[in-house]
Amino acid sequence: MRIAHFDCFSGISGDMTLGALLGAGVPVEVIRQGLSSLQLPFSLEVEEVLRGCFAATYVQVKCADDQPKRHLQEIQQIIERGQLTPGARQMALAIFQRIGEAEAAAHGMSIDQVHFHEVGALDSIADIVGSAIGLDWLNIDEFTSSSVPTGQGTIKAAHGIMPIPAPATATLLKGVPLAASTIKTELTTPTGAAILTTLVNRFVESPVMTIEAIGYGAGTKDFAEQANVLRLFVGTVPDRAVIAGYEQDVVWLLETNLDDVPGEAIGYCIEQLWEAGVLDVYTTSIQMKKQRPGVMLSVIVDEVHRAQVEGIIFRETRTLGIRRTECLRSKQQRQSVSVLTPWGPVLGKLGWSVGKQPVFSPEYDDCVLIAQMHQVPLLQVYEMAVQCYRQASQ
Repeated sequence: MRIAHFDCFSGISGDMTLGALLGAGVPVEVIRQGLSSLQLPFSLEVEEVLRGCFAATYVQVKCADDQPKRHLQEIQQIIERGQLTPGARQMALAIFQRIGEAEAAAHGMSIDQVHFHEVGALDSIADIVGSAIGLDWLNIDEFTSSSVPTGQGTIKAAHGIMPIPAPATATLLKGVPLAASTIKTELTTPTGAAILTTLVNRFVESPVMTIEAIGYGAGTKDFAEQANVLRLFVGTVPDRAVIAGYEQDVVWLLETNLDDVPGEAIGYCIEQLWEAGVLDVYTTSIQMKKQRPGVMLSVIVDEVHRAQVEGIIFRETRTLGIRRTECLRSKQQRQSVSVLTPWGPVLGKLGWSVGKQPVFSPEYDDCVLIAQMHQVPLLQVYEMAVQCYRQASQ
């Protein structure tokens, strides 16, 4: 499986992404050919520069300064008329759709009313569509990213002076782990944030991978404090990191000890955690100081939802601290399967690993509904669903 990792130690923008893609091996003519099919008056200039101690690729889009405001529908029409691969077209449309939703939320209007200012200019269209062309050319199966610094201070935009991150950027970065930075400028642009949050499957500082190529995309500014580059790692993991027949991935174990929280509050917290998308949540009875009985709340969650889940735990339990452990997890491959029983369909999960017999596990809610409707024992419904799956799979 091919993987691309965005190392955003100095943020991310559209031109930095383009430069990193070229540095990682995407032919510049592939991007130029795709962009020329949009029939827009711009051109790409590519040069190798130094940013701090890094040799990096700097991409500049040359176009007229006076740019009209564009609505999302107009930009979508531009992309649709281009001679792009289906993957690149879908990626570019999804990125602009995400920007439109963020702009609409930030300014309190419908997405059809949003005027794209900087992001609707020709250079931004070239950055986003060009990045989509390059990322599609790399044929990536999974995207990951480090935590993201936004910078500090203010910027001047079409709507006036704004704090960093700008409203649309902040909206795009909801649920994304942010990194601290003392640089007083905008490090992550709306374009960069939209590329990340449209494509990235999980946020992790250093994924398990075998590196094949590294690209350095240069930002426009040159900082004394750090190299202003986006580093892109491109490589592979063996079939979703299959070890001994099982998939491997990284999850977080969050734990906190509670001895002064009502049971009802813990139960409500657990309900909120399930709704937030945790992988598992459970409690363990423990004995705490001064012989007080307590409860240890344990939550397993992926990197994307970790910050949100920690917020829920702090809010609902008023705990003073949460322990956080990064764990390597082995798991079976799985998919949802529906089987037809004499009482009706039952949804379940089918789990399997390389070289082993698949296991079908009926969903509790479906089995309870059938048991109640037909007045049959719950275990009988479970057994019948498994039997029907085996018969159907023979």
